[in-house]
Amino acid sequence: MNTDFIGEKDGFVIRLAKADDVVNYYEQNYCPLDKEVARLTGCKEEFSKEEVVSFFLKSLEENDRYFFLIIAPDGDIIGESVINEIDWDLRRANFRIGLYRQAERGKGIGTWATEITRDFAFEKLKLHRLELDVYSFNPRAETVYLKAGFKREGVLRDAIMDGAKYADDILMSILEDEWRTLKTQR
Repeated sequence: MNTDFIGEKDGFVIRLAKADDVVNYYEQNYCPLDKEVARLTGCKEEFSKEEVVSFFLKSLEENDRYFFLIIAPDGDIIGESVINEIDWDLRRANFRIGLYRQAERGKGIGTWATEITRDFAFEKLKLHRLELDVYSFNPRAETVYLKAGFKREGVLRDAIMDGAKYADDILMSILEDEWRTLKTQR
C-alpha cells in the first residue's frame, strides 16, 4: 500500500512526513509557534529545537501513527494531519490536525485535509472508528468536523482552561458505516 502521498488539491499536498522534513518542519512552524495554534491545540507556546526534532523523529517510528504533512504550493510545510493512537485490534484511532499559518486558515485547506485523512483511515487502514476532541472555543474546527461526518458524542464540561476561563472539551467520532453512507451520498 503506497501511503506516502494521499492527496493534492490546488497545489497543496498531503503526504507522509519523512526524516529529512524535520528541519523545515521546525523552522517553518515553530520559530515561533503561532500563539493561536498553541491555544487551539492545547500545547505550550514554546518548544526547543531538540523537543520538536525528537518528537518528529519518534513519530516516524511509531507503528500506531500516520503522520502526514500539509504542504503549500511553494513547498512550505503549513500543517499536519495525524492518525494516531491506532488500536489495530479494535480498529479505532484518534485524529488531529493543525494548520500552523494563520494566512492559510479559512481557505478550506483544513476541511480538505480532514476529509482526505478521514478517507485514508477508512479506505486504507480499514478502521471502524475515528475519534477526536475539540475545544469549545474552537467552533470553526467543530464545524469542519461536523461537515466531515463526525458526530458529537459528549462534552467534558469545564475540562480545560482557555486563559483564566474554563472551557469544554467536545468528544466526536465517525464510524465506518457513517463514513460509507456519507461517501455514497456525495
